[in-house]
Amino acid sequence: MRKYIIALCFLCGASLQAQTNVSKIFVPPFDFPLYLSGNFGELRSNHFHGGIDFKTESVEGKPIHCIADGYISRISVSTGGYGNALYVTHTNGYTSVYGHLKTFTKQVADLVEKYQYEHQTFAVELTPDSLIFPCRQGQIIALSGNTGFSFGPHLHMEIRKTSTEENIDPLQFYMNKVKDTTPPRARAVVVYPQAGRGIVNGHITQETINISVPKGKHSLAKPVEAWGEMGVGIKAYDYMDETDNVYGVQSVTLYVDSAEVFNSTIDKYAYNENRMINSWTDFTAWKLKGSWVMKSFIAPGNTLRALRANKNRGIININQERDYKFLYVLKDLYGNASYYRFIVRGRKQTIPPYYPNDKHLLAWNRANVVQEPGMELVIPKGMLYEDVALNCKVRNDTNAISFDYQLHDAPLPLHTYCSLMIGVRRLPLKDTSKYYVARKQGKNLSSVGGTYQNGWMKANIREMGTYTVAIDTIPPKVTPVSRSSWGRGLIMYAVKDAQTGIKSFGGTIDGKFALFGFSAKNAVLSCALNPCHVRKGGKHTLVVKVEDNCGNITQIEDTFVW
Repeated sequence: MRKYIIALCFLCGASLQAQTNVSKIFVPPFDFPLYLSGNFGELRSNHFHGGIDFKTESVEGKPIHCIADGYISRISVSTGGYGNALYVTHTNGYTSVYGHLKTFTKQVADLVEKYQYEHQTFAVELTPDSLIFPCRQGQIIALSGNTGFSFGPHLHMEIRKTSTEENIDPLQFYMNKVKDTTPPRARAVVVYPQAGRGIVNGHITQETINISVPKGKHSLAKPVEAWGEMGVGIKAYDYMDETDNVYGVQSVTLYVDSAEVFNSTIDKYAYNENRMINSWTDFTAWKLKGSWVMKSFIAPGNTLRALRANKNRGIININQERDYKFLYVLKDLYGNASYYRFIVRGRKQTIPPYYPNDKHLLAWNRANVVQEPGMELVIPKGMLYEDVALNCKVRNDTNAISFDYQLHDAPLPLHTYCSLMIGVRRLPLKDTSKYYVARKQGKNLSSVGGTYQNGWMKANIREMGTYTVAIDTIPPKVTPVSRSSWGRGLIMYAVKDAQTGIKSFGGTIDGKFALFGFSAKNAVLSCALNPCHVRKGGKHTLVVKVEDNCGNITQIEDTFVW
């Protein structure tokens, strides 16, 4: 017993020492208490959340400290994404990323502005030499903000391995700064009978069973009867102390009869693994209902390293008339855990045969070509995660520019872009730059771009759906906003384009380049007047030009006094 206690104390001491050493690698980016609004690996549309989001007390302009010695290796300014962003390469083998910034330091801001005026562009991508902007640990490098696709003031911070650019969980370095004693919680379990090989509760379609927690004992709200092959998934979220936010679950483990069947641990990922989230999660549930369900079985074409399963890829064969004991264990980075036990009762029953449409039966491990009259879709090898039988339909309208092509009757992701060609049946406009390929959802059209070539529209798509060809001849709508603020040095226009979206924007004041920025999230074009570039005092002439992706242009001439 004494030896056991000594060994346990040694292990605990080693664990605490390791945590202390990890926490010394990086200092916090802020000098106030740290709370998160988002954690690493959260499930997002088509990607994992690549860092952690620090709350900034609901305001912009908080000083951000460099977390370790290094140098600013990349400076980025964009209308969406991270907005204003900095990348710092550290001497310890990591690179940190700071997104949605309000402003850079003066030296960095001066370089950015010089580039913008010299190249007459708002967007910036600079990669300074290691000697230009060296940084010391704790040094202020920027102010927090809300730029890009940010919908509230915060700092998005990533840590990557410099050699591989692999994202890792930054929270591991700040566990002694962020309090978390709250375990993840599940909301539902989803059972997926495999087509032609399984049946659940008398149905061949998936079954969702909500979770109830009577007297603290987690259980399913109703029993499950099944026969044959099935997979399961879980809808769950993590929580933290002293916040109302919900977060992604770092680790999910499924046991059946005490044997581990599946585990997911989201603590790192590479950029090219991002879209594999669409295979791991229930893509249809997300697209149609906005519901995130994490599957506990792996499609054969999904190579996401964060997933691990038994030799059956997590598929469970209910082939005996008995109770199968299932256990889900959900854990966060701190080791807080919750346990969900339920029974799947094996009941022998007839499994209806599955007769897929073999006209477009696609295999995940080879290249595929889908052809219908006037349409061709080329799917290279590696673009599908599993075999699929497409329910492809052609809708003929004699007055339409092209036929409508339903590639599949349910949302289906592709790993990256695949080439789609649609034949143009008639050309009501001679200017073929006005044509585009559109995704059709009900009566709504959304552009996926495309170009006209010899009677065909060619575009790249990353998701099966219904596609057609449409025309855009309507220029963007550009409307002045808050004219009263113009005299105080801020010019703003609301920009709206109903069809193909904004391709470019720009403006001049008194015939000279004016630095206009565009916020993609709220569609506002703005220019903060600078006395170094615009003479203060008197009347000025302003020209603003906005172009959409079909070449339709709106140009506005205006005057203002400043």
